[in-house]
Amino acid sequence: MKSVINTGNAPAPIGPYSQAIAAGNFVFVSGQIPMDPSTGEIISGDVKAETKQVMENVKAILVEAGLGFNNIVKTSIFLTDMQSFAQVNEVYGTYFTGQFPARETVQVAALPKNVNVEISVIAIKS
Repeated sequence: MKSVINTGNAPAPIGPYSQAIAAGNFVFVSGQIPMDPSTGEIISGDVKAETKQVMENVKAILVEAGLGFNNIVKTSIFLTDMQSFAQVNEVYGTYFTGQFPARETVQVAALPKNVNVEISVIAIKS
């Protein structure tokens, strides 16, 4: 059994997908980009600011699901330029305490809305 998780505190999907899906004890959060949910505007120009907005969007979806960053077991980070890895990693790391989730980071040719970073997560209800 699965259920859709949706919050107005994160950007609405820009395609045929859900912000997140709960299935059993898992919550699968769709890739989040640096879009301000209150304005629909893309945060751009500073990869640290972009990453912060992405992580805040992930946070809003997790909160809606009754979870937090400590529930994340896996993240996927997509970057258009691996040279920004250190800056993204610096911001990303501030959202976790204790055990870090498993993760991969990959460089891609392009991302939706021409953003520089997108992050998706898998969390588990404890």
